Amino acid sequence: MAVYTDVSDEELESFIESYAIGALTSFKGIAEGVENSNYLVYTEDGRYILTLYEKRVSPEDLPYFLALMEHLAARGLSCPLPVRDREGSALKELAGRPAALITFLEGLWVRRPGIEHCTGLGDSLARFHLVGSDFPMTRANDLSLPGWQSVFAEIGGGADQVIPGLAGLITKELQYLEKAWPEDLPVGVIHADLFPDNVFFLGDRVSGLIDFYFACNDMLAYDIAVCLNAWCFETDGSFNVTKARALLEAYEAVRPLTKAELDLLPTLARGAALRFLLTRTYDLINTDANALVKTKDPNEYLRKLRFHQRVKSTREYGLKEA
Repeated sequence: MAVYTDVSDEELESFIESYAIGALTSFKGIAEGVENSNYLVYTEDGRYILTLYEKRVSPEDLPYFLALMEHLAARGLSCPLPVRDREGSALKELAGRPAALITFLEGLWVRRPGIEHCTGLGDSLARFHLVGSDFPMTRANDLSLPGWQSVFAEIGGGADQVIPGLAGLITKELQYLEKAWPEDLPVGVIHADLFPDNVFFLGDRVSGLIDFYFACNDMLAYDIAVCLNAWCFETDGSFNVTKARALLEAYEAVRPLTKAELDLLPTLARGAALRFLLTRTYDLINTDANALVKTKDPNEYLRKLRFHQRVKSTREYGLKEA
């Protein structure tokens, strides 16, 4: 979450009047995240999240994201719900941007996930994959291999200005992944961005998943690879194999992985690490210094990529050989 687009009091008051949720009482911008403008909105009826969509989010994709949240919630997965206005519309416009009002989800995200949090994540991710299996809409992953190549082309020579030698490293990794990237693993709806700040907890229990604006149809095991990167490294850069084992075992208790998924997990983890290395580098170069947003360090994902490049088997992720 972040704020790129300012909204005036008058604009927001008029916007809220179109919903049956009482009058606006206050609101404030949310600085966390990097993709959309987000506000915490208080009305006479309660708290809501207002999202203005920009940057990588295409307006054509918004019906997919909003319908997915409704689909998941209807099948018992806890997540925010789009609020429909008095005319029944979930998607509107505010300050020249597509906008939606989303219900507020109780809970907190965990800054330093423990083993119990990784267990909850694994269980919730597998359940998300299962309940999403009959979602009728589809959306391609625009940040898979072809998308990474496009982002790298946009970064150009700026990569070496961020980290000396980065352009050459990315070039070699893309060449490897072009040959090694799998095409025949089980596919379905994935979250594709399930970082700790997108999973809320009440105590040690997952209270819900949020921020579905990278959701798409792709390999289910790629979603696991994203989570291995986001949840299982310590602040000193070391990989915590105990957390990885907890995540993977909890996932497999709900949805067992195929041998091919397990065998290819190191390759998927390399791809996931490269994806965030690329987008963090791009954001560092292109984010407006005046925007209320916290850019993230690409070096973190460079270290993670180098770790996965050395992985030879699933044992190094805490599991027995596939």
